[in-house]
Amino acid sequence: MGVGNASPDVNQRTAHKEIRDETTPLLPVKAEEEGFHEFNGASFSGAVFNLSTTIVGAGIMALPASIKMLGLIPGLLMIIFVALLTEASIDMLVRCSHQGKITSYGWLMGEAYGQWGRIALQASVVINNIGVMIVYMIIIGDVLSGTTSDGVHHRGLLEGWFGAHLWNSRAVVLLVTTLLVFAPLVSFKRLDSLSYTSALSVALAVIFVVITAGIAIIKLIDGTVAMPKLFPELDDLSSIWKLFTAVPVLVTAYICHYNVHSIDNELEDRTQTQPIVRTSLALCSSVYIATSFFAYLLFGDGTLDDVLANFDSDLGIPFSSVFNDVVRVSYAAHVMLVFPIVFFALRLNLDGLLFPTSRHISHDNKRFATITISLLVVIYTAAIFIPSIWDAFQFTGATAAVLIGFIFPAMVILRDPYGIATKRDKILAVTMIVLAVLSNSVALYSDAMNIFRKKEIA
Repeated sequence: MGVGNASPDVNQRTAHKEIRDETTPLLPVKAEEEGFHEFNGASFSGAVFNLSTTIVGAGIMALPASIKMLGLIPGLLMIIFVALLTEASIDMLVRCSHQGKITSYGWLMGEAYGQWGRIALQASVVINNIGVMIVYMIIIGDVLSGTTSDGVHHRGLLEGWFGAHLWNSRAVVLLVTTLLVFAPLVSFKRLDSLSYTSALSVALAVIFVVITAGIAIIKLIDGTVAMPKLFPELDDLSSIWKLFTAVPVLVTAYICHYNVHSIDNELEDRTQTQPIVRTSLALCSSVYIATSFFAYLLFGDGTLDDVLANFDSDLGIPFSSVFNDVVRVSYAAHVMLVFPIVFFALRLNLDGLLFPTSRHISHDNKRFATITISLLVVIYTAAIFIPSIWDAFQFTGATAAVLIGFIFPAMVILRDPYGIATKRDKILAVTMIVLAVLSNSVALYSDAMNIFRKKEIA
């Protein structure tokens, strides 16, 4: 059919495509004219797997430190509580999107709050994903080159094997990793090109969880594990404020909202979306609880901000050094393989912010290369100068992550563009906003006070 003979249906599809381009989906939906060839009719188990991959990332490494701060019982209860809030916030997004036939989070925010709503969402995803990938690089640096915490140096794998040299310093190791691993993987223009690396990354994460739990159980049976702290130690007002710094870490661990629409779009039966979300959250919560419990049981008050750094000493079991190396290598490889998936959404949203009216980035090699290289440089530089994953999680979790995960979904349900919100929904939305704003404001205040105290001591 010629261009001049376009039918009204074709014009409607073209108009629909223009609206989608303007709102810039967080991850590409089926759009063959833009170079993507994703399928419809994904299986229930496949969708659960994809969403779980989005959730379980670097956050699992900082959760044991949160348990150490909050105490075992409050910490584990908080993991469950945040999971329930996450399920409620995703349910808000899904119901509104299905009612309005919306295919992306950005489009939904645009429908509810116009162009500035879409921009706010995209900017938040950019900030959050940059923070997450900085955390990934910090973890890789900690594992391969070592880290220093409270004046104690924890050797990395390369340092332990070959001694300290310039070539295995953090800056050099991360540079080599960026050039040889990240650069090739982020060069793919289609997300489904990374499906095999995604599957491998999940297998590597499972190895970490199983080994950690196994070591802790063996030591528990042998009676060589100390009784963990069940509740936090509250000596003064500052110690109470300090507890809130764990909240952003917990929030960041569950952020998967920018991938929900992509998974939803692939389902033949979209009524499966909510059961998929619940199943995935239950699975990830179980992994989080197991890892947090057994890692804190294993290391106690010596649990570091990045628990991987704890695996550099004698664990008190046979072949301790072998298990240490397997754990650290498996999880370092895991975050290397998850990195390009998070990077894909980051690049797409940043391009939507900078070039909202341009053609899709996959068709512009110069723009694709420029944005890709610029982001890699920024992330690499930040990973060199940010000392720990706790600092990175506190920043992204107290800002962008809480917006993506809780405030924006609550704002959508309060605006109720499709008239589906119940009284319960609106009460929950207001509660969610209040809790998010108060807890993260206190966390930011506590962080700022800790920085000032450190400067005074110095």
